[in-house]
Amino acid sequence: MRVDRAFVLVYNYRMYKVITKENESEFGDLAEAMDYAKSLGILVTIEGNGMEIVGIFGADSVKDGKCPDGVDYTWMKRRTQ
Repeated sequence: MRVDRAFVLVYNYRMYKVITKENESEFGDLAEAMDYAKSLGILVTIEGNGMEIVGIFGADSVKDGKCPDGVDYTWMKRRTQ
């Protein structure tokens, strides 16, 4: 089977990779890659579509007034008059 080079370039351009220390997984779109990265809960690199994103995804949420580490979330914006 002959594969056109232009097709391969477009296919690879839309592929997203989630890279950890142990392995590398490929996904068809960014939403799938982000969901997978959130499920891991560890530091990952997401590469694809000409960009690179590094972080622990889903780790910065506040639930029921608590930070992810259990500390009370007490920040309030102070307005000056």
